[in-house]
Amino acid sequence: MESKKVMEEEEEMWRREIVTSVMRIVSTRLPQRDLISLLLVSPWLYRTLVSYPSIWLNIDLRERTNAGDRLLAALSLCHDALSSLECLNLNGCQKISDSGIEAITSICPKLKVISIYWNSITDKGMQLVAETYQDLEALNITSFTDKAYKKISLLAELRFLDLCGAQNLSDEGLGHIAKCNKLETLNLTCLFGIVGVTDRCLEALSQTCSATLTTLDVNGCIGIKRRSREELLQMFPRLICFKVHS
Repeated sequence: MESKKVMEEEEEMWRREIVTSVMRIVSTRLPQRDLISLLLVSPWLYRTLVSYPSIWLNIDLRERTNAGDRLLAALSLCHDALSSLECLNLNGCQKISDSGIEAITSICPKLKVISIYWNSITDKGMQLVAETYQDLEALNITSFTDKAYKKISLLAELRFLDLCGAQNLSDEGLGHIAKCNKLETLNLTCLFGIVGVTDRCLEALSQTCSATLTTLDVNGCIGIKRRSREELLQMFPRLICFKVHS
């Protein structure tokens, strides 16, 4: 009996010291999909992995066609691991919907960067993001309605906004977005054209973001005319890059 007890103690020590050290090294090299799977293998492995918060600061699931609400629901079991998450990329995860966003907002209070382009999220999900993460610094989203864009005005710390392909965007929606007066980069590129955005939006942006905006891409906004560099610098003195339709 004593011999068995000694063996168990040695095994436990080996598991705590050796396996933990190995997992510390391996976890920084494994794809995140594998890390997420390992979280659910056993309580011990879960505790080991969540003890390294640095590996959970950024989750990148972009273009994972099988990444859907069930995956986010599984992630929701890992509150400790995701409580420090700062950056989440769900671009191209077409199966992610509003319920998946609800799962994320309930467990990830510190997100600063969110990419939710090309999936099944509606205005409801976008509004939830804006209401939950008012300290958000970077946002990449797809096409919503002005009702959702109005909520973006809540994001007082927003520096980067990518609205590539936002065909439903109008001057009204961009007028709300212009209230983010720390905006540095705005991308309105659209291959199919954004007909609801006109020169009026540049005037709104210049009134609120002239001191911060450095990059403005309106390629595809057919209602915005070309301007000389001098004209642009009068509107946006810090502008470095400006792209307009040819």
